[in-house]
Amino acid sequence: MNKSRTQMMVERLRDLQASSPDIEASAIVSVDGLSIASSLPQDVEEDRVSAMSAAMLSLGERIASELGRGVLDQVYIKGEDGYVVLMAVGEEAVLTALAHKNAKLGLIFLDMRRAVEDIAKLI
Repeated sequence: MNKSRTQMMVERLRDLQASSPDIEASAIVSVDGLSIASSLPQDVEEDRVSAMSAAMLSLGERIASELGRGVLDQVYIKGEDGYVVLMAVGEEAVLTALAHKNAKLGLIFLDMRRAVEDIAKLI
């Protein structure tokens, strides 16, 4: 039986979380705010993550463009309990990851970039 693209994306998200233990949750979201695939804990609302990720990506793109920073690469938010990192997957989607407050961001960015390359082939 062939795996669906969604199943392959969910597996890639799980691999990302296995290779980066600092990542607690991850999702792939369309630019219009719909969930494509996710690996989120039970207490995290998928629809909410999707809508906020799309809004943040959109705002980040606008800021980068209007302030002459070029094409958006990533957006990250630091809160007292951890990080939210967003990375564009082509022009149609965004990879969102929730990371612990003591996370090593350099490693997370590297692992996410690798995941984005793989996910872009599936979308």
